[in-house]
Amino acid sequence: MTISAAASVDPEPSAIVSLFWIAAVAVAAPLLSRLLRGLVPDVVVLLVAGIVLGPHVAGLAGTAGGVDLLSELGLGMLFLLAGYELDTRLLRGGSGRTAWLTWVAGLALALFMVWLVAPDAGFTASIAVAIALTSTALGTLLPIVKQDGVLEKPLGRAVLAHGAVGELGPVLAMSVLLSGHDLGSSLVVLLLFAAAAGVVLWVPQRMLDRHPGVDRVLVALTTGTNQLPVRMVFLLLLILMAVAEVFDLDVVLGAFAAGVILRRLIAETHPGIQDSLETIGYGVLIPIFFVVSGMGIDPSAVADKPLTWVVFVLAIAVARGSTVWLSERFVPHGANLAFPRERVQLALYAATGLPIIVAVTQVATRSDLIGEALASTLVAAGATTVLVFPMIAKWVGGNAVAVGGPDSGARPGDR
Repeated sequence: MTISAAASVDPEPSAIVSLFWIAAVAVAAPLLSRLLRGLVPDVVVLLVAGIVLGPHVAGLAGTAGGVDLLSELGLGMLFLLAGYELDTRLLRGGSGRTAWLTWVAGLALALFMVWLVAPDAGFTASIAVAIALTSTALGTLLPIVKQDGVLEKPLGRAVLAHGAVGELGPVLAMSVLLSGHDLGSSLVVLLLFAAAAGVVLWVPQRMLDRHPGVDRVLVALTTGTNQLPVRMVFLLLLILMAVAEVFDLDVVLGAFAAGVILRRLIAETHPGIQDSLETIGYGVLIPIFFVVSGMGIDPSAVADKPLTWVVFVLAIAVARGSTVWLSERFVPHGANLAFPRERVQLALYAATGLPIIVAVTQVATRSDLIGEALASTLVAAGATTVLVFPMIAKWVGGNAVAVGGPDSGARPGDR
């Protein structure tokens, strides 16, 4: 009887079969997104494909045999590229300070909303959900903002400022508040990690400054079968992910720090390295991460409680979007957006969050802070923001142009 029951259980697909299906949808996703005129970002297509391929629906792909490790590397590359794109100057000055205060206010508002809905939930579980509700997917937003033609405008600069804080703030909050330690211990560990990251930055920077021959060797071994700079970037990523793990911090922080360090080291002297990193990241590893993340979404759990899904989408709009709108409208910082429709667009862009929501839910489920059903609904809500909010923002901007020019109905003093 036992043997018969075991034989009736379908085995999990092998790693090669799983990767075949993942590669197939990774190729199809940008084509389908283009066919839909960019209205559905390919990251949403990847997530939906993961749901279909995963154990909750078709069961064609799984995470065994190292697929989960490739997904972890995809997560690392995603946040390395996010850290690489981060201009730390955006975190300073009047607009930077306002963006930080806005994010903290949004986090407090999100925590209050979670407490109202689930007053019996523990603080750590509540803060995990609150962090998920207040993130901004800057890496996902950049191609959309570029395509909409606003990146070089004041709106684009505002998106970059709030997006930078909307990524870095949740990453730091995850490391401090979801580590399982008390606040004091978490801050000490975070400072130790920062010191270790400083050493990782200082050593190669010192070598490049004092020994010009090192840079010549890097240039000589850039092409062909060597690709030494890419190998060194991968080593840097793994060093800081490993350091984060040793310090019992989330590996996302290590990956993000690796990107920031990499920008300091080679962004100006070796700008071409970014193309190689994006080829590896967006071409191979990051699609695996999003498809595997989709596999973890239980569509029946989302369908059973559609109201919860809608509530989470609205909660993201309130906690993140409304606070950004209010800060632009009422808090002067020297670079406020002058026109009402731009403030609405900024709020919608800032409330677009998915990668950090996925990362937070993974940490929270591994720590048994939230259940898989709630995590599935949160990720589905994040995917909805990526699908809907930029589309509405584009409509708001396009509608203003159609009605009477780019600044129709607005005056700089209309604040």
